[in-house]
Amino acid sequence: MKKKVLVGMSGGVDSSVAACLLLEQGYDVAGVTLHLYDNEDAGLSNTRTCCSLADVEDARSVARHLGIEHYVFNFGPEFRKEVIGRFAEGYRKGETPNPCIECNRYIKFGMMLERAKLLGYDYIATGHYAQTVYNEDTGRWLLKKAADTAKDQTYVLFPLSQEAIAHTLFPLGGLKKSEVRKIAEEHGFVNAAKPDSEDICFVPDGNYIGFLENVMGIKPEPGDFVDTSGHVLGKHGGIIRYTIGQRKGLGLSFDSPRYVLRKDAETNTVVLGSNQELFRDSCLVENVNLFFAEKLTQPIKAGVKIRYSQTEAPATLYPAQGGNVRVQFEEPQRAITPGQAAVFYSGDMVLGGGTIAKQDLEERSFTEPCQN
Repeated sequence: MKKKVLVGMSGGVDSSVAACLLLEQGYDVAGVTLHLYDNEDAGLSNTRTCCSLADVEDARSVARHLGIEHYVFNFGPEFRKEVIGRFAEGYRKGETPNPCIECNRYIKFGMMLERAKLLGYDYIATGHYAQTVYNEDTGRWLLKKAADTAKDQTYVLFPLSQEAIAHTLFPLGGLKKSEVRKIAEEHGFVNAAKPDSEDICFVPDGNYIGFLENVMGIKPEPGDFVDTSGHVLGKHGGIIRYTIGQRKGLGLSFDSPRYVLRKDAETNTVVLGSNQELFRDSCLVENVNLFFAEKLTQPIKAGVKIRYSQTEAPATLYPAQGGNVRVQFEEPQRAITPGQAAVFYSGDMVLGGGTIAKQDLEERSFTEPCQN
């Protein structure tokens, strides 16, 4: 009996080819497009986004072309709570969250998987560029980088649970993006030349501040710019307007360049300093999910990415209290940002990852493992 797969089809070329490949591999395939919000709810009008009617029609067109069923699941309320709400709250607290990670955690590999199970599907599948491996010795599923390292998306997939990864297929993991485009062209898909989406779906114009103010009702409150000694340097326009490492747009003049070092929501202050002061050699990572083990019990070497576009930096991972992980870098890293993900690698294998803790990034350097 054929295994049943429900493919998340966004209307883009990647998910379309994923459905095509699974069909050719002999699976019983159906497609689903997730309706996550209405444009009006995100303060948008006449804007093409991942939830636009045009994208639903593109996905439906490909499904019809392949001869498979196509559904639309409305996860709007859950998306607003778990993704948009957490995004807004993170900025309110002075963090810089990654909503794509929360969408994967709660929606795509959470709610979509649960709905698929209820409907009798064995697996879900997406067009993410990643691979999975089962370790028979440990009985655990592992996440591996995609063959196309330029498109690898494992950084945003670190929250996948063992349950989720065991029931997820990534058909594009072994392909190059150019090969995926070619397959779409050969099959005459309507979206074969469709460009990739690079913006946050509910903020397609990249204006996060406008979204937070106009849609989420977060009003920036002016406060003080201060130096690392607490001396007031001037007034800022609200902490949500600034990011760690920012230099331009501060509205102040100095004899030497100043950068945003930290944001303190409790005192409503933004700390400025030199570029050198942006470097830290350690950070605490919380809400950790590991693939190779339930938890970290002893120090291990790893490569650590602290932002999507960065290459891994050599580090040692130390167990910390509450299941957290202390990352000790071999070389100081610039602009370690609370709310962003730190993802751990060993070669092509993903060891796990978590969220960079805000309260930990203070004026100190860690040269010894934490003893908690």
